Amino acid sequence: MTESCARRWAPLCRPESHFSSWCSVGILLGALVLLLPMSSDACGDPLRYESMKLKGVAQPRYSPGATVEYECRLGYKLKRPPLPTSARCQADNTWTPLREACTRKSCPHPGDPINGKVEYVNGTLTFGSQIHYFCNEGFNLIGTKILYCELVGETVNWSDNPPLCQVMYCRPPPKIQNGKHSRSDQEEFRYGEVVVYTCDPSNGPDEYSLVGESRLVCSGNDVWSSKPPECKVVKCEPPVLENGRVVSGFGKKFYYKATVVFDCLPGFYLSGNNTIVCGANSAWEPAIPTCIKGKMKPCISGKKT
Repeated sequence: MTESCARRWAPLCRPESHFSSWCSVGILLGALVLLLPMSSDACGDPLRYESMKLKGVAQPRYSPGATVEYECRLGYKLKRPPLPTSARCQADNTWTPLREACTRKSCPHPGDPINGKVEYVNGTLTFGSQIHYFCNEGFNLIGTKILYCELVGETVNWSDNPPLCQVMYCRPPPKIQNGKHSRSDQEEFRYGEVVVYTCDPSNGPDEYSLVGESRLVCSGNDVWSSKPPECKVVKCEPPVLENGRVVSGFGKKFYYKATVVFDCLPGFYLSGNNTIVCGANSAWEPAIPTCIKGKMKPCISGKKT
């Protein structure tokens, strides 16, 4: 009885057996297999999409045959005609691929502002795009220049109200001594409107000359095209050219912008400009020339040797 029991509980791998080493390896491999986790017969996390998100709460495990449903993200809507929005966990533990079933929503068409225009930076009005507003020349942009198509609750709309294009104005130009401008009773001038200055009649022997621009244009925002002119007496002394004569521009009085042309007598040549003009400071411009005795030496041009 004792002998049979001893035989029954003898170790599986006896030291004296020539198979003992192989037996030990087999037991070790079996233990390792038991310790390894069993392969998961399931799909991984559902695929992610730009325009869609998983409907409901994601599950920790999806067995083959399980399905998930997608819905549009905020700012997106279903395409027309509709595309599939559900995916199935396949037998090979992969998800059936889907195409993007949603497209971006569009903001309302803004339309061009009066006296301005809109530039569509992205070429569309869809969610995430932006538009730039511009006003025509002579108009100020009142409001926000750049608008974005963004989320507003469950839908999309522009980030601000469209701006306005408001005409530019100028206050009346300055008054001047001894003169006045047209439309002097007007309190406000629109962009592009014109005033013209004139000089008053003089009470003295010499008339007033208008020095500067007589015509001023409203450039907008209280800016005129130039400074106002002056009305003053501008009178140059009669020009005298020794050994010369006046060819044109004869007169007893020479006022602003009076022009005189000279020539020299025979045997003399002119040094300086033959034409002079009475300038705003009652001086001739350029200076009166001179007549020099003799012949003018010819100008010889050539290369230096």
